Amino acid sequence: MRGLVIALLLVVLSGCATAQQAPEPRELALAAAPEATLREVVGLLMEEGYVIRHADAGLGRVEAVLARWPGYRVRATVTSEGQGARASLTATRGDRPLPPHLLDPLLAELQRRLGLAP
Repeated sequence: MRGLVIALLLVVLSGCATAQQAPEPRELALAAAPEATLREVVGLLMEEGYVIRHADAGLGRVEAVLARWPGYRVRATVTSEGQGARASLTATRGDRPLPPHLLDPLLAELQRRLGLAP
């Protein structure tokens, strides 16, 4: 009887220990230099109220957190692609990934800042 209770408890607890799902990126190819794109990403995030926690121009990466509730975290990566750049953004709240379509306004504003808006 005691073994059955322990086994049942282990089954219940293992259901709570699920692996964290990685956030799905939202990407946009841009006809702009990667350095300029990364600079604009940093400026845009700061204007939106994000605090830049980590930035590495050599790696083309930025991590920022929203300085007010509800505490979003955005990670941006800018890579060279042909004659332009590819910007990739992911967002989380707490440790939960946010739907990638929520990043569309940031990408649209980035495109406008770079003078590439349709």
